[in-house]
Amino acid sequence: MKGRPVYLVDGARTPFLKARGKPGPFSPVDLAVQAGRPLLLRQPFKRTAFDLCILGCVNVIADEMNPARIAALRLGLGEAMVAFTVQINCGSGMQSIDTAFRYIRDGSHDLILAGGTEALSHAPLVLRQEAVEWFGNFNTAKGPLDKVRTLSGLRPDFLKPVLGLERGLTDPITDLNMGQTAEVLTHRFSITRSAADTYAMNSHHRLARAQREGWLKGEVMPVFDRDGGAYLWDDGVRPDTDIEVLAKLEPAFEKPFGKVTAGNSSQISDGASWVILASEQAVEAHGLTPLARIMDSQWAALDPSIMGLGPVLASQPILQRHGFNRADIDLWELNEAFAAQVLACLAAWEDASFCREVLGMEGAFGRIDHDRLNVDGGAISLGHPVGTSGNRIVLHLAHALKRMDKKRGIATECIGGGQGGAMMLEVA
Repeated sequence: MKGRPVYLVDGARTPFLKARGKPGPFSPVDLAVQAGRPLLLRQPFKRTAFDLCILGCVNVIADEMNPARIAALRLGLGEAMVAFTVQINCGSGMQSIDTAFRYIRDGSHDLILAGGTEALSHAPLVLRQEAVEWFGNFNTAKGPLDKVRTLSGLRPDFLKPVLGLERGLTDPITDLNMGQTAEVLTHRFSITRSAADTYAMNSHHRLARAQREGWLKGEVMPVFDRDGGAYLWDDGVRPDTDIEVLAKLEPAFEKPFGKVTAGNSSQISDGASWVILASEQAVEAHGLTPLARIMDSQWAALDPSIMGLGPVLASQPILQRHGFNRADIDLWELNEAFAAQVLACLAAWEDASFCREVLGMEGAFGRIDHDRLNVDGGAISLGHPVGTSGNRIVLHLAHALKRMDKKRGIATECIGGGQGGAMMLEVA
């Protein structure tokens, strides 16, 4: 792509904390601030040097409208700092990077803080539509008699709220929840339960190894709650997970024969991530050492019922623009919404008819080796705070390329609603 070079110079994230049935210790902005403070403290420039702050967030809570601006002020970026929040469901954290990338590439900005944050444990409880209508009628009733008549229509289930997250993860066009869209893909590409469970087990083992070896230390910053509690690592990982344990779990979305379970799906979690993007001029002016250069990005859209194939459609145009084939990509970060969804993407790339009819290729793209894919685990083992994950996979890809002495990688994700995003990095 033409334009100025754009560098990812640094980044940091919080541990991803598994939601456990009640609000966690941090709001979305709390998480963004906890991730941002140590990141900014280690920079050689003033916090006010940024041109812009962009933050992805899906479940914005009522007390934190435009969390980007609130986070920017709490981080000390200055009252004059323009900050805005972006939302494209699971791709929101990558959308913040993509927007920053294009601003810098096109010459209007030089230094941008781009992130993603989400506290799914704080997803609101909402009333059923019938209850909302009843409360409205009661509120507008005129006189005592009218209110008594309205009161007689009160039903006990009106007082039982619905988890907003449950409704948010159901596509309003197809009326399928995200797990059901993964089940569609298991049928289309003959993904077995055993294959999905094996993939999930490996995700846990890979993340456990990365934690044990200290490979995430430069990326994951500890966070502290108001009572002094410390959170050091992604706490959803289960190092002892095995096939026998996973095989005992019942289907979560399509009983009794479904292949998607709680064990081979991404975890509901809280977390935040930031990256710093800089132009060549900013790198030189501040004496920065880039982790990677952002080379290209792409968004794609498709039928919402097969939204899990978004990574395939978003990645292929990048490869075609640069004349790359499978061997030219050293590492892939493909967000693990569901094990079956990841396996379906891999199967689609190996399917010659799919590649010809959908991607416009001459034949199959080929098999992506598992030793190049999500090398340190993914959302199945560490969690999927939806507004954050797209940012995390880009940050982690940069670190993994550097650590493994590789040159080029693609970070990509499926997006609820039938979309996908992809971003290509090269080691600077």
